[in-house]
Amino acid sequence: MTLAASPGLDASPYDDDRRLVARCRTGERDACEELYRRHAPRILGLARRMVGSSDDAEDAVQDVFLAVFRKLESFRGESSLSTWLYRLAMNVCLDRLRSRGHRERKVTDEFDVDDAAHVATPSPVGRLSPGAAIDLERAIAALPDAARAAFLLHDVEGFDHGEVGRILGIAEGTSKSQVHKARLRIRSFLHQTRPATTGRATNGR
Repeated sequence: MTLAASPGLDASPYDDDRRLVARCRTGERDACEELYRRHAPRILGLARRMVGSSDDAEDAVQDVFLAVFRKLESFRGESSLSTWLYRLAMNVCLDRLRSRGHRERKVTDEFDVDDAAHVATPSPVGRLSPGAAIDLERAIAALPDAARAAFLLHDVEGFDHGEVGRILGIAEGTSKSQVHKARLRIRSFLHQTRPATTGRATNGR
């Protein structure tokens, strides 16, 4: 079970990011644009998998970077810039999911239980890739929010459990537990979907 990960965390050296932040704090527009170009693609990829909708994800990224430039003075460099950015991004994404869940609960009386469960599940982003990749994206989208967040940060983005804990505000052991839960659910989801796919292919011959 593999998923194409974003570029490695070492792609932007820590010291280079610190210098970039310092330039942003002086109001250099070029530096702010560079910070956005350097980090926005990865934040967008994370947001798409967290919130499920491309439009919502793009809105989330805008919210994230508005918060970044508003709070840049509070970045002390005690953690990497990536860790700080992902903490802001996860807060924005989880807030959007909570808000979406609240809106959806208001209309569940109009649907049966199965319909309501379908509505509450984020749309998969795997449309861009065929076959197993689609199933994998659907499996990730079906994860509970907390497990999906930990799984994406650890298995896709490459943060260790300590960093995941700092980003999500949870204990390192909780990160390990959530990632383990996510992997089990994904394996179960894929096990359920693959035989059905094989059966359809056989019947169609």
